[in-house]
Amino acid sequence: MSVPRVWRRRKVLYRLEGAKCPKCGKIYFPARERCLECNTTPLEEYLFSGYGKIVTFTWVYTPPKGFKSRIPYCLAIIELEEGPRLTAQVVAVEQNDVSIGMPVEFAFRKIASEGKEGVITYGFKFRPKGYPNHAK
Repeated sequence: MSVPRVWRRRKVLYRLEGAKCPKCGKIYFPARERCLECNTTPLEEYLFSGYGKIVTFTWVYTPPKGFKSRIPYCLAIIELEEGPRLTAQVVAVEQNDVSIGMPVEFAFRKIASEGKEGVITYGFKFRPKGYPNHAK
């Protein structure tokens, strides 16, 4: 990811920030410019709590380019406490430890790097709620 793109997406990647409609209260992730419910614009910035639960998940064994060294890894749809759902990697878990409905929390982690001297991209993943207390 290029430096300008990382800079533009920093609120989403680093803070789990979305948007909230000041008129009807609908919350969005990622942020939008206009509310889909009532057509209000502009929307307010909204910082999510970072807590949620796993709605569904899978283990990835055939990764996209650049992620081969990380297999297998858990990819899940997370429903945030505030309602929106997002797709994210779940870290600090073993295959038998993951379950639907499992409580998770935001974790700030390294996503990728471009060579030895390239851009290092950080962003969000999720881990079991209460980590490291959850770890065995």
